[in-house]
Amino acid sequence: MTDFEKVHKLVEILDSKKARNIIALDLKGATIIADYFVICTAGSPAQMHALYESACEEMAKVDCPPQRCEGMKNPDWALIDFNGVMLHIFSTNMRDFYGLDNLWAEAEKMEINTIDEI
Repeated sequence: MTDFEKVHKLVEILDSKKARNIIALDLKGATIIADYFVICTAGSPAQMHALYESACEEMAKVDCPPQRCEGMKNPDWALIDFNGVMLHIFSTNMRDFYGLDNLWAEAEKMEINTIDEI
C-alpha cells in the first residue's frame, strides 16, 4: 500500500466515525518524519478512543498495522505512526494549541470534509 493509499484509507475510516476537520498534509521533502500527516478533531474522549481503535483495527486489516502509538493515556491527543503516514487525533482545544495545521504551512494542505474530496 502506498502512502497516498494509506491517507485515503485513513480518511475513509475517520469519515465513517464522524471525525471533524480532517486534513492531510503532504510533507514529502519537508521532513524525514513522514510523507503525510493526517489530522482530525474528535468531539469527545469517547470519540477519540473510537477513532483511535478504528484506525488501528481497520489499517491492520489491510496489512498496515500501526508501527508506534502515543498519547492515548491523554484524552486530548493521540498519534499513530503508519510507517510514512502519521495520524494525529486531537480534541478541539489541543488542536488549536498545537497548531500543526499552521506549523507545517509549507506543506500542501488537503482539506477533506468527505472521502469524495481526497
